[in-house]
Amino acid sequence: MTPGPEYYNRIYQLIEARANIPAHISDVLLGLAWSSVTLQCDDSRALSTGLAFSPAQAPRNLPWPGTLTEKSIADILSWLHGWDNSQLVVALAAANAAISLNNQLLTKAEPVTCHRPFDIPANLAVFAHFAEQLHGADVAIIGRYPGIEYFDKQFSYTCIERTPQGRDLPDAAANYILPQADWVFITASSLTNKTLPHLLWLARNATVVLMGPSMPWLAEWADFGVDYLAGVQVEDPALLHTIISQGGGTKIFDAAAPYRVIKL
Repeated sequence: MTPGPEYYNRIYQLIEARANIPAHISDVLLGLAWSSVTLQCDDSRALSTGLAFSPAQAPRNLPWPGTLTEKSIADILSWLHGWDNSQLVVALAAANAAISLNNQLLTKAEPVTCHRPFDIPANLAVFAHFAEQLHGADVAIIGRYPGIEYFDKQFSYTCIERTPQGRDLPDAAANYILPQADWVFITASSLTNKTLPHLLWLARNATVVLMGPSMPWLAEWADFGVDYLAGVQVEDPALLHTIISQGGGTKIFDAAAPYRVIKL
């Protein structure tokens, strides 16, 4: 039986609860591909930057520019439960900044470096990490990853994309493909369009990798059927800010926010 709203809302309630710390917003950046929020803790004054995939169709005029800095993170976390994509992106990036602070799961996660000797682009590092395990498997990928064709000869996969290109399948294909898959790689950007809870339910019989900069580092993802987390650690906030502000996309993975992987 398909789960109801209570199941779908639990993920966002969890993120809000874990992100609600004494901190205020010091910087918000909405880039072409990625958006970031930097928080400053009210007690330690420590800074933390979180990411989320930018709104696909942001309006030309938003109601809140110039008013977000110095707000408490608690002032915007309710946006996680709404349907305004721009608000959701800002709230998720802020939540990721809060959750990443002193996060033992993130500290224990393994840096992904196996792609470097083969000059595989850093945005594909997660697929390089798992490639040997995917031989002969039925693999589904939610989200079109630029350059994924590099792995065409190493393992077969079906790519499901909201705006399909080439041989991609559209969103609706997830209902048919994911229940039959052995491995499913799901972009955490699906948090901002509210499709992630349903995708996780569809993929409940597969080995699931939840991945991308939009992913909150939470051990509780295991309760939703996630087997591996493949997120990023912001290692160079200044470089990240520069790349995002100049319209950068995959460039963030090179040094500013490289991938890390952990098994739950």
